[in-house]
Amino acid sequence: MVDYHAANNQSTVGGAQTYMEQENDWDRDLLLDPAWEKQQRKTFTAWCNSHLRKAGTQIENIEQDFRDGLKLMLLLEVISGERLPKPERGKMRVHKINNVNKALDFIASKGVKLVSIGAEEIVDGNAKMTLGMIWTIILRFAIQDISVEETSAKEGLLLWCQRKTAPYKNVNVQNFHISWKDGLAFNALIHRHRPDLIDYDSLRKDDPVTNLNNAFEVAEKHLDIPKMLDAEDIVNTARPDEKAIMTYVSSFYHAFSGAQKAETAANRICKVLAVNQENEQMMEDYEKLASDLLEWIRRTIPWLENRTQEKTVNDMQVKQEDFRDYRCVHKPPKVQEKCQLEISFNTLQTKLRLSNRPAFMPSEGRMVSDINKAWHNLEGAEKGYEEWILSEIRRLERLEHLAVKFHQKCAIHESWTDGKEAMLTQKDYETCTLSEVKALLRKHEAFESDLAAHQDRVEQIAAIAQELNELDYYDAASVNARCQKICDQWDVLGALTHKRKESLERTEKQLESIDELYLEYAKRAAPFNNWMEGAMEDLQDMFIVHNIEEIQGLITAHEQFKSTLPEANKEREAIQSIQSEVQKIAQSNGIKLSSGNPYTSITPESINSKWEQAMAMVPLRDNALQEELNKQNSNDTLRATFATQANTVGAYIQAKMEEVGRISIEMNGTLEDQLTNLKEYQKSIISYTPEINKLEGYHQHIQEALIFDNQYTSYTMEHLRVGWEQLLTTIARTINEVENQILTRDAKGISQEQLYEYRASFNHFDKDHSGALQAEEFKACLISLGYDVEKDKQVGAQGLDGGRAGVIGV
Repeated sequence: MVDYHAANNQSTVGGAQTYMEQENDWDRDLLLDPAWEKQQRKTFTAWCNSHLRKAGTQIENIEQDFRDGLKLMLLLEVISGERLPKPERGKMRVHKINNVNKALDFIASKGVKLVSIGAEEIVDGNAKMTLGMIWTIILRFAIQDISVEETSAKEGLLLWCQRKTAPYKNVNVQNFHISWKDGLAFNALIHRHRPDLIDYDSLRKDDPVTNLNNAFEVAEKHLDIPKMLDAEDIVNTARPDEKAIMTYVSSFYHAFSGAQKAETAANRICKVLAVNQENEQMMEDYEKLASDLLEWIRRTIPWLENRTQEKTVNDMQVKQEDFRDYRCVHKPPKVQEKCQLEISFNTLQTKLRLSNRPAFMPSEGRMVSDINKAWHNLEGAEKGYEEWILSEIRRLERLEHLAVKFHQKCAIHESWTDGKEAMLTQKDYETCTLSEVKALLRKHEAFESDLAAHQDRVEQIAAIAQELNELDYYDAASVNARCQKICDQWDVLGALTHKRKESLERTEKQLESIDELYLEYAKRAAPFNNWMEGAMEDLQDMFIVHNIEEIQGLITAHEQFKSTLPEANKEREAIQSIQSEVQKIAQSNGIKLSSGNPYTSITPESINSKWEQAMAMVPLRDNALQEELNKQNSNDTLRATFATQANTVGAYIQAKMEEVGRISIEMNGTLEDQLTNLKEYQKSIISYTPEINKLEGYHQHIQEALIFDNQYTSYTMEHLRVGWEQLLTTIARTINEVENQILTRDAKGISQEQLYEYRASFNHFDKDHSGALQAEEFKACLISLGYDVEKDKQVGAQGLDGGRAGVIGV
């Protein structure tokens, strides 16, 4: 038999959710298929009337007849067997609402939660709410208490139908809609309990209407179950209404349950004695099993509550494997023992209750509730332990991932920073040129960009280290040390980067100043150096002068050059001061000037060297010019001496030449007298030879002094020599002519007068006074002497030579 109190408690505990779900199903069914509302109206009306007729009344319209609440309260009294509060007999709306509320309160007192069903809806005749309320009443009072093999309500009713119809062919009850559509299931239920009422084998599956009407008529006639369904409605509906079927089938269950209870009571009497013996053994078994199970729980819980942390995922996975072994190997038998213990306890209690014996009371602390409590604590510890293991594994996996990521990022960062401090602390810019420093500055700017890009990695490293600390990483000390080292190094790199940039910018500025000085130096040094080189060339120039005026011009120019030396020296000192300023800037700022001035190859040393050389050349030039002046003065004296003598000699030769010319023309007296006079004249001229020799001596001095001009005279030694030679030659020739004339006279018998005439004619035609006549001049001379040139062609002129006395051949 079913324990009413247990069933009632079960329905009360689980009823609220069940009723709410059913009401929700109710709303959905009516919305989906309006045909179901028709089936439910008919079925619920018939079900209500099956109970109301016990009170001598019935209803015709389900939503109208319950509006005043009177028949609703009467229905509840009939099906519950309890008295409800006295209803109000007034006709006003408030009286109706109060009556319906009393009915709803009674329903709620049975553990039923009526969701969205209010008295106002029932009083207003809301068909949907009225049908929902009746369905709730049917569930609670007709279906909920059904219990079959530890299942209840709908599931119990379905299981009861399945058990009863299992032997019948073409019947497979799986639900309360389609499984009943062919009517065979209804007939099978009746035949199972009253085989005398139905010939089941005569029924055909393809004739559902006949099957349904047969079952409905037999139930109404022989089992006092009113007809609640319409065969045509069921057949013509794709899916019959589940609630209508359940309501009708529950009537079969209640109709046949009386016979089943009687059979159960008979079997119980037969088993009383055997049960009593079994009960004692079950009590002993329970006590031992409970003690063992509690002891195992007592030992296991501390193990599950152990939260000792491990360092690695592998260590935690070992714990996880132990826990899995516990769950798969150790716990399942204990679960089985617990289930067996509860089954044994419930079975024992049931047996004792059925035997009308006092309930079994286990020893203190071994009650099922105690075991359940201990088991609950075990499962709580187990759940906590499992969550802790998973959390720890996730934490350690996260830690290992973070640690690997941390060390990878640290390695990358340390590899990048390797050598950076040395690079930033080097003072390579001290020996660089301006262009090289500018290149270093651009390179440094690129490094700063690279440094800024790595800032994110350093922040990530710090963030990972912080997370590792927050997650309680076992090796957090080394992580913190490495992170701190990286952060400290990063700060150092930042400071060094800033310092190097300042140094580079300062050096750039200084080198720009030096570069400007270099440029200024080059601009001033180049012309100054050219001036010095020109001056040195001038000072070293091998001058050649021929007179005092030229040397005095050189001396004047040299004096002018010397007057510019103080200003030039100031320029030199200014140029040197520029270089000194460069050295001062370099030394004060630690700049090593490895290379010279990029704009010029002229060094201060070369300028000083050339200046010193030039200054040394100045006195040498002074001496050379003075010596040359002295030389020119001496030469001028030689010129004057030579000129005086040359002018005297020249005038003498000229005068004598003219005299010789006149003598040769104007000679008087006999040829012998003329010859004597000429020889005396020749002696006087030859006596002038010492003056010529004296002049030769002067000329020798002039040649030795390399004097090639003489402004004091127009005579040259060569000219005077030629004049002197001509003078001597002319006198000798004149003497020779006279001697030839004498010889001719004596040989030819020519008189003195004829010779004179010949000479006068010859001199007349000797226009150039060369002492010889050309052919035409000779012809004219002969004609003037009276010769017929054409007649005497045999005359051959052998040339007349005035210097040889004018020999003529006829």
